[in-house]
Amino acid sequence: MHDPPNILIVEDDPRILDYLSIMLTHIGYKTQTAGDGLEALEKVEEEPPDLVITDVFMPRLNGFDLCARIKEDPRTRLIPVVMVTGMNSFGNRVRGIEVGAEDFLSKPIQPVEIKARIGSLLRLKQVTDELVNAEEVIFSLALAVEAKDPYTKGHCHRLSYMGVEVGRRLSLSEEERQAIKRGGILHDIGKIGVPDNILLKPTSLDDAERELMMEHPVKGEEICKPLRTLAPTLPIIHHHHERIDGGGYPDGLKGDEIPIGARIVAAVDVFDALTTDRPYRGALPVKEAVRTLHEASDSGHLDPDVVNQLLEIVNDKGVKWAPIPQ
Repeated sequence: MHDPPNILIVEDDPRILDYLSIMLTHIGYKTQTAGDGLEALEKVEEEPPDLVITDVFMPRLNGFDLCARIKEDPRTRLIPVVMVTGMNSFGNRVRGIEVGAEDFLSKPIQPVEIKARIGSLLRLKQVTDELVNAEEVIFSLALAVEAKDPYTKGHCHRLSYMGVEVGRRLSLSEEERQAIKRGGILHDIGKIGVPDNILLKPTSLDDAERELMMEHPVKGEEICKPLRTLAPTLPIIHHHHERIDGGGYPDGLKGDEIPIGARIVAAVDVFDALTTDRPYRGALPVKEAVRTLHEASDSGHLDPDVVNQLLEIVNDKGVKWAPIPQ
């Protein structure tokens, strides 16, 4: 049996607070209460609710600022926020939309209306939570592939972190950087279909093994494609082994035909491989890794602009600037 949804009510008037709490409990919800926005943030931190109902004007932290703080935090931004306003408070509703509120209730609050509006938002949140859970499974699969090889520990997180930094230097949008962040983790998820004797082979692959290994970008895209939230990341997964000169795979794209996120992940992938231990060699000295990266750029393997930005970061921060997860 599932626990009832948990609703946080934020209101500085004790009478209205009690009224809403009793009403929602009668409908079948679990409730928490807070007398102002700061207390509400503490409650959200301690036990994230399924939905927040907040008054607009309160001491210490008002409803607008509370909603903005909830929506700014990646851990809580998917919690629906319902703002309670006056019947004719058009300006407050506009401001509420601007800070991310999902819905509004007008005073005096009617039980039939609150039941319908909250029920609708909670059903939507359940769907969202299921999508988030599905994403988490896919990310876990990607990290499980990485975990097969002790030499690649932290590789995906480093690619994700470094790729975002390069994207920031290239003035990419927040959406593009988010796709790179996810692409760094998921780029090799298709290798889950590659047998361990090939994936972990310490010597060169033969033609048949290499052909099987080269299928992983397409397989990775197929794994992630059912989730619409990962749509911006699919081109990175599919094209991160393309080459600027057209000699890559799976589609032989050239130059700017290759999505910028894929070009960034490709360059960072090469750099990370060069500067970490592998079963067939130790990590290369930084100078040698930099020289090799320049050669890959000059020969048409990697995007020169991406390589230059990556090496500027390395020059500024050093080779070990990306965090390694424990």
